[in-house]
Amino acid sequence: MRFQLLGGLTFAILLPALIRISVDPRVIWSPNMQITIFAAFVAHTSGYMLYKRIGNFPGVAAAGYILPTFALTYGLVFATIFFFRLDYSRFQAAASFIQSTVWYFGLGLVTRRLDPHRLAIIPGGDVDKLENIAGVSWHRIHSPDAVVEYASGVVADLRADLSDEWERYIADRALSGTPVYHVKQIRESLTGRVEIEHLSENTLGSLNPNHAYLKIKQAFDWISALVVLTVFSPLLVFVAIVVKIDSPGPALFRQKRMGYGGRPYEVYKFRTMKLGAPIGDEKEAAITKTGDARITRLGRILRKSRIDELPQAFNILRGEMSWIGPRPEALVLSTWYEAELPFYRYRHIVRPGITGWAQVNQGHVAAVDDVLEKLHYDFYYIKNFSPWLDLLIVFRTIKTVATGFGAR
Repeated sequence: MRFQLLGGLTFAILLPALIRISVDPRVIWSPNMQITIFAAFVAHTSGYMLYKRIGNFPGVAAAGYILPTFALTYGLVFATIFFFRLDYSRFQAAASFIQSTVWYFGLGLVTRRLDPHRLAIIPGGDVDKLENIAGVSWHRIHSPDAVVEYASGVVADLRADLSDEWERYIADRALSGTPVYHVKQIRESLTGRVEIEHLSENTLGSLNPNHAYLKIKQAFDWISALVVLTVFSPLLVFVAIVVKIDSPGPALFRQKRMGYGGRPYEVYKFRTMKLGAPIGDEKEAAITKTGDARITRLGRILRKSRIDELPQAFNILRGEMSWIGPRPEALVLSTWYEAELPFYRYRHIVRPGITGWAQVNQGHVAAVDDVLEKLHYDFYYIKNFSPWLDLLIVFRTIKTVATGFGAR
């Protein structure tokens, strides 16, 4: 880790500075040079830390987030420099950004070839389905005496009744410096889902979100929602008019949904369905199906682009929602899921969001079996509740909107 950062600082900060000095030695002690080096150092270091944080989450191809993370940190740092009208070298800043991305792309290629992710599985307990999880090279050990040429870690069900020989093997691996993972821990880290089988102090204790970050996030949500409503108010008015013209009915759709703390609230969205369309019971009406005939022509565009979600910024201003969190369900569906799925109600421990971890991984679902998987994604989000996971969800939401994934 230290080598990666030190090499990156040398290649992306020191090298551009030396090239510039070789062209014009007079700049070596200039304020312009000092400001540029300091700003590039802050941008590079924070970009590296952010990249490493995001890369630790499941389902993340770390190389795919090098460019957006460094673009974000370099953009913020040099935008601040520009705002305060400080003199800096645009050439040196651009060279530092480009060489930062090149360094970590190259480092990633070398690391993947020299250190493939290979995990050894100790038989016994709940390890049978691990080999179905993609992204890892699995090696099943059949005997404690077996020789394993290389493994970056050992996985075992530490709650299973293992033999004395296997317990000694696990102890020897740990003493030799090989990481030993519990099967539940490794499954969560690879799938991005947390499965609650029964109430326990360890499980629920780890699912209590950080209250300090809850408050910080709420303040950020409120300020950003106010900015969005101000900046996009012409678009909101335009879409409302077009919705009215496209089909009879109000511009806004209102629906009771289950919210923060298990309290119902009324959500606002642009209407994307026809009024008076034939429906069955209330539960069936609340479910949007693939190719739903109730969706209008304009509604399909609004749903695919997620523009229909914009009025929920008013819900954020009222403290009922967040930009990121578990997706809120219609009241009738939430009641149904609570009756069918254990611990479903626990997802309301954080504010519901316009986008979320389940949304970017799974898309829109309604069947109980799929909702159970969605619940496991929600529990993972709550357990790992942090600005780093939220930022990853922002990046993946941008990709989701661009591809239309999960829209119905």
